[in-house]
Amino acid sequence: MLNKLVEELIELAIIEDIGDGDHTSLSCIPKHAKGKAELLVKEHGVIAGVDLAEIIFKKINPDLLFEKLIEDGTKVSDGDIVFYVSGNLHAILQAERLVLNIMQRMSGVASQTAEYVEQLKDLKTVVLDTRKTTPGMRMLDKQAVKFGGGQNHRIGLFDMILIKDNHIDFAGGIEQAIMRTQNYLNEIGKALMIEIETRSLDDVAKVLKIGGIDVIMLDNFSLSDTKKAVKMIGGKYKTESSGGITIENLRNYALCGVDYISVGALTHQIRSIDLSLKAVGF
Repeated sequence: MLNKLVEELIELAIIEDIGDGDHTSLSCIPKHAKGKAELLVKEHGVIAGVDLAEIIFKKINPDLLFEKLIEDGTKVSDGDIVFYVSGNLHAILQAERLVLNIMQRMSGVASQTAEYVEQLKDLKTVVLDTRKTTPGMRMLDKQAVKFGGGQNHRIGLFDMILIKDNHIDFAGGIEQAIMRTQNYLNEIGKALMIEIETRSLDDVAKVLKIGGIDVIMLDNFSLSDTKKAVKMIGGKYKTESSGGITIENLRNYALCGVDYISVGALTHQIRSIDLSLKAVGF
């Protein structure tokens, strides 16, 4: 299903951009003209979307030749050349903006993720993404997080149980939410990981009394309460800090001993890195 989502995204993007034809290229470049272009990096970061770029070029014209020089997840600097593409110029120009849009965003996500991961390189805590992604782009955003050294939280609502504050309130409380979740999974015969959000140390105590979950999320906890919560849990369940996490306080939360820190900013507050597709030999 996941590969199908990416394929459908590419098809939609091509239709969106090309419409009834690339009239600029059609009007000033001979139909069968051939040439070569390079993907040029214009600032430092982590490159992402290289393999996807090849798929896009070949989707528009299977006869295009793609020469990859740098792999996804590699640190790059201004002046690096990531790949060459050669063949029909109309096809290269039709793919240009789509390739750049995707690669610039993915590389921005990967680069920002790498900065967060670097802060914790000597600690056990793992940096996770969230579902705060651009609609339709989630699989690319999450792939980019992995290229940057982070790990993916749940992909969507289907692959994990995450009982959040609204679920708890609508269910009537923590105990009711957990018990109903366990009964539901037994009824449908699924073995999904269960994570529950807590908003206070009292919530943590309630979860510990009830049990039956895999991960306890400490949502918007202060550093002091995070330390107390980790001590209370005592390794019985995995722990995740979430909410209000920035590059400045990330390490301090990790030093509290949590297993995971989820950061929405990895995918919803990013700056695309500067890349350019340039003609070669002119």
